[in-house]
Amino acid sequence: MPARCLIIDDESPAREELRPLLGGFDDVVVVGEATTAEEAQVLIESVTYDLVLLDIRMPGMGGLELARSLADTASRPAVVFTTAYPDHAAEAFDLEAADYLVKPFDAQRLRRAIDRALEQHAERAEQQHEAATNPVPREPTSGGDPVARIPVHKGGRILLVEEPRIAFAEAARGYAYLKLITPNVGQVQLDDDRLLTSYTLHDLEERFSATFVRTHRSYLVNLRHVREVVPQVGGTLVLVMADRARSQVPVARRQATELRRRLGV
Repeated sequence: MPARCLIIDDESPAREELRPLLGGFDDVVVVGEATTAEEAQVLIESVTYDLVLLDIRMPGMGGLELARSLADTASRPAVVFTTAYPDHAAEAFDLEAADYLVKPFDAQRLRRAIDRALEQHAERAEQQHEAATNPVPREPTSGGDPVARIPVHKGGRILLVEEPRIAFAEAARGYAYLKLITPNVGQVQLDDDRLLTSYTLHDLEERFSATFVRTHRSYLVNLRHVREVVPQVGGTLVLVMADRARSQVPVARRQATELRRRLGV
């Protein structure tokens, strides 16, 4: 079935430009248009959309605010921003937008954005299905053995790293890198290395205890090893970790409030 798409833009010429471009794609069908974010919210409550093409600046609620509200919905659509303003890209990607297109753009550029959005939407649907059908219970965090032991690849060997030694995990395509806080695992020097594991960030989030928090779409942080919290312009944060390199990890704005509460700052 083609992906159901909603166009949200207060300018009629912009919507008229997008319709024929999208009409050239067999895997997308436009099933709604909205001129304001408030109008879009009404449509999204009644129709399940796979994809939203969203302008940034509109009367009333802006596109970024709407995208933030969509992140909390159960049937979260993938978002591609289509805007004349290039200066909000960082905020858009903090909200896990699939892409950010600055007008004018052509069919080829739009096609790449749609591909990213559909891939993102499929991954989210798969994760939701896995979480519903194969829930992974968290192990107790006090007493007994470490909560998790994660296999990492080092010099042709596979080593098992205990959860408390991990400062943070960083996402890559189909796997993740771990940053360790301790200098050794067995006799192998590992501190300040980026250690490859076959687990994805989503897998690690399911396996780790509650001391690990998703601060950004690409980072999972062990709160035990946060040494500094540095506020940034725009409401985001940077965490300085306790590894020897004093690695800096970004915190997206929508995660910042909860992280401040968890850290008591």
